[in-house]
Amino acid sequence: MARVALVTGGSRGIGAAISKALQAQGYKVAANYAGNDAAAQAFKDETGIPVFKWSVADYDACVAGIREVEAALGPVEVLVNNAGITRDAFFHRMTREQWSEVISTNLTGLFNMTHPIWPGMRDRKFGRIVNISSINGQKGQAGQANYSAAKAGDIGFTKALAQEGARVGITVNAICPGYIGTEMVRAVDEKILNERILPQIPVGRLGEPEEVARCVVFLASDDAGFITGATISANGGQYMI
Repeated sequence: MARVALVTGGSRGIGAAISKALQAQGYKVAANYAGNDAAAQAFKDETGIPVFKWSVADYDACVAGIREVEAALGPVEVLVNNAGITRDAFFHRMTREQWSEVISTNLTGLFNMTHPIWPGMRDRKFGRIVNISSINGQKGQAGQANYSAAKAGDIGFTKALAQEGARVGITVNAICPGYIGTEMVRAVDEKILNERILPQIPVGRLGEPEEVARCVVFLASDDAGFITGATISANGGQYMI
């Protein structure tokens, strides 16, 4: 029987590529999204992947949403915590709201999604959790104290939870993408892209969402059963750790 995979932020950008890649490998995929109904519907029409709307920043909404997914597809065996937002500002200008919104989605969202699913994975003695962190959670980034803190927290969460899941067949890993050619990144001014961003990347190009998705597919597979607590840096050599 096909395993069920739930991808948060799964209808756009990197999340959409992950959803499609898992579907291509035979998973029954559910794509969560938070706000863009038109994009979610277009994604569903294109792929046939069902979409489910809730905010990962809301624990009760996550519980209800996961219940809906499992009623439709079955128990979630693969969870990809991909949903994330940015609220960039230099720290002296950053508001409490900008801080809390990013932490609530990008860090607390991992707890909100994983906590309701964890008991079932433990009972079944199998689970795959993949957390999408960021290069900026590894190296930091000016103007992103909130985002960098949350993404660094994602890595710590991954390492701690991996130790708890290891004895019961659950692996927990993180992926840290660098600059990926999503709609948002490709909208950056071409001069900035060519003169300030690409020169930092040794391979000389942006990554593709599908390259991150292939990392997820591997970590979700049976072949990756001996890999847990790991962080994969998919950044073209921009930051090596």
